[in-house]
Amino acid sequence: MPVYPRYLPLALLGACLAPALACAASFDDSTLTGDWGGLRHQLDADGIRFTGDYSGETVYNADGGLKRSARYSQNLKLGVRFDLEKLLQSENAGVVQLTINDRRGNDGSGDLVGNRLPLQENYGGLYTRLTELSYERTLFTPALDVKLGYMSMGNDLGGLDSGILCNFMNAGFCGHPLNMSGGSGWTNYPNARLGVRLKYSFDPAWQLRVAAFAVDPESNGNSSRAWHVTPKHKTGTVVPVELIYKKLDGLPGEYKVGWYYDSSDAKRIGSDEEVAGRGGHYLLLDQAVWQASDLPGQQLHVFGQASAASSAASPFSKWYGVGVVLKQPFASRPADTVALGFGRAVPNPRSREVQENAALANGEEFPSLGNAERLVELSYGYQATPWLVLRPDVQYIMEPGAFSGTDIDNALVVGLQVKATL
Repeated sequence: MPVYPRYLPLALLGACLAPALACAASFDDSTLTGDWGGLRHQLDADGIRFTGDYSGETVYNADGGLKRSARYSQNLKLGVRFDLEKLLQSENAGVVQLTINDRRGNDGSGDLVGNRLPLQENYGGLYTRLTELSYERTLFTPALDVKLGYMSMGNDLGGLDSGILCNFMNAGFCGHPLNMSGGSGWTNYPNARLGVRLKYSFDPAWQLRVAAFAVDPESNGNSSRAWHVTPKHKTGTVVPVELIYKKLDGLPGEYKVGWYYDSSDAKRIGSDEEVAGRGGHYLLLDQAVWQASDLPGQQLHVFGQASAASSAASPFSKWYGVGVVLKQPFASRPADTVALGFGRAVPNPRSREVQENAALANGEEFPSLGNAERLVELSYGYQATPWLVLRPDVQYIMEPGAFSGTDIDNALVVGLQVKATL
């Protein structure tokens, strides 16, 4: 059976990972597929590193929302990293990253609750696609790192490097403030675009990041564009700028302030006029506030998010999130976590006005709604093995119909996330 060009990268990765199927991992291995009889370790030493991970997320709507039922979604990511310095025996030759992604499953938010903030952070774009083909190296000085190619903006910008927010399952927390992509050409994983990203480190604590990416709305979620690197219809360029401070002494912390601008024209909400460009800004923080004297790994972190998007063109104008994450809740569980978060997503008042006018024109009553969808989430991350995390999760969604203009009862959702490093 011939291998068609669009499936060649997946076929190559499958062939390279095939030896893992015959090598079952032991309990203490760091990956599910083990070391492939030593081959994986040798390839890594030679400059070829294979990576992969699986996540499966099951949610059940126990009360409120649209209906009682369960939904499951999954994400499979396979990648290979080529260290050209090792492979070519040449100093600062750079790194090439190839990543392929596959998503399947059903939508708990759309099917069961009717809310805007996705209950499953791995739902969306249900097909196999190329998610990164990039080249990275330092330029002129070790302080300047350059990365260019086909990649997701959110891999390097808009989120906390610590990864603390992915102790949650709801996409409102895990990842990046959703009004960035909801009101501009910003793209988060797995959507990728052609672009370039610069990182300049002033010192170990301070860093500036600047990037420019092509905006191509017609390719978002379009399976026919899964293997196309060049844009189908470029509408503009989105430019994010981000300043990062990392507290390295004492209790660790990370602080980010960012701004972005999309040069694309967009329709003004509630009008036929166009807005010339749209943008937004955000503030993110993760700060450890307590550490046990007898358990160095037991830390309590406080996080915060605040993001505002274009008031003229974004239907999702503001997002706020706060919460706490406790690492090593028990002395015998050094890699476990407990996370509690609250989020508030604010629809653009212009969008609400359009909905009210449409209801009035149809002779219908518009429901009395609050001014935001709110989310409370509690999770426990159980590190079953070095390569497997089980995360029981509870989410309570208040005002699920705030964005759709629909009167929907508050929803109580229970779930389980399974993450495996392949």
